[in-house]
Amino acid sequence: MFIIYDLIFLLASLIYLPVYLFKKKIHPGFLRRLGALPGFLDLGRPIWIHAVSVGEAMAVRGLIEGLKSAYPQKKIVISTVTASGNKIARSIAGADDFVTYLPLDLSFIVRRVIDRINPLIFIVAETEIWPNLISYLAKKNIPMITVNGRISDQSFKGYSLAKPMLGPILAKVDLFCVQTERDAQRLKRLGVKNDRLKITGNMKFDSQVLKEEGFSAARYRTNLSLRAEDKLLVFGSTHPGEDEIALGCYKSLLTDFPNLKLLIAPRHPQRCSDLAKIVSRFGFRSVLLSHSKGECPSCITTAVFILDTVGELVYYYSVADIVFVGGSLTKAGGHNILEPAALGKPVLFGPEMSNFRDIADLFLNNQAALLVNNQEELRGEIAGLLNHPEQCIDLSRRAKEIISKNQGAVKRSLEYIKKFV
Repeated sequence: MFIIYDLIFLLASLIYLPVYLFKKKIHPGFLRRLGALPGFLDLGRPIWIHAVSVGEAMAVRGLIEGLKSAYPQKKIVISTVTASGNKIARSIAGADDFVTYLPLDLSFIVRRVIDRINPLIFIVAETEIWPNLISYLAKKNIPMITVNGRISDQSFKGYSLAKPMLGPILAKVDLFCVQTERDAQRLKRLGVKNDRLKITGNMKFDSQVLKEEGFSAARYRTNLSLRAEDKLLVFGSTHPGEDEIALGCYKSLLTDFPNLKLLIAPRHPQRCSDLAKIVSRFGFRSVLLSHSKGECPSCITTAVFILDTVGELVYYYSVADIVFVGGSLTKAGGHNILEPAALGKPVLFGPEMSNFRDIADLFLNNQAALLVNNQEELRGEIAGLLNHPEQCIDLSRRAKEIISKNQGAVKRSLEYIKKFV
């Protein structure tokens, strides 16, 4: 079966290669995905943690700190799939740790990489199913644990169709620490036994947002040339189609709120050049923040700021007055609302939150966030918040209460991991 899987995977990779080249996803670290590791690699049975991209890497930060505290003699290997996730992983890793990319799931590549790294345990954030990787870990008696596991609506549909093939693979995973009862039930329906399932909660509630030493919010306000009377509206992690909504909403709001400023952070920074053209069509000047030095007097009234770097959105959330979290007015499934909420910002999002359904429902049921269905509703809710600051305070207070009540997933997951280490 695995020979057939290798052939299918290899064929699909070759077919998709032009798309990767077009989207500029073939980065310098891509050779690591092909199994090219440093010639000298002495890790001494490390703990290997895999986090596919930025969100997962941020979620496991607390877990990595917990593992370092519990096993100070152990080195940590952190792998990602995306370059943006790799950048975050490097900021988390210690001097003696090893940051790399997950090998492509071809048997001969997987065997080479696992044999070289020779981990004591393999921990994967959320739920990724790589048959060759899982099978070879099991063959070598290396425990594999999924933490912060979840099964989205879309993933569950696909996995259900492949259940006859997935069942034997999932049976080789030693433990699933999942976010919710729904995730546990879905894994059971895919064939995972009850004794390999633990509901530990969502690690993203445990994220320590902006706790690093030396952080200065004033620096980021200066970078945007903001005056004391200015209000900042941030649209985070936007997808195509949402930028026009943001700009249309902003243009309408300026009539009543001339001191309102706008920052758009596209989910994929490679869209920034296209976004700049859209900004110009709406009559604004676009300013890429990688080029901004906080010296832009004319930007005070004409600019729409575009965040074109990776890993800095949370810093601009910290100086925002109102935050809209994107991917939720399109079919993208939404993005993490916990970061701006933890920073005390009033948060709005659209109806398409399938990737974060439980969190979105929790916030809405407790009146800790606002749901908008279109540009008109978005404009109305933002205007309401600007006119009534006490509503912002109420949203912030209720959001922080929710976050406080739902913390502890890192600690619970760490206790289960210790049993395998």
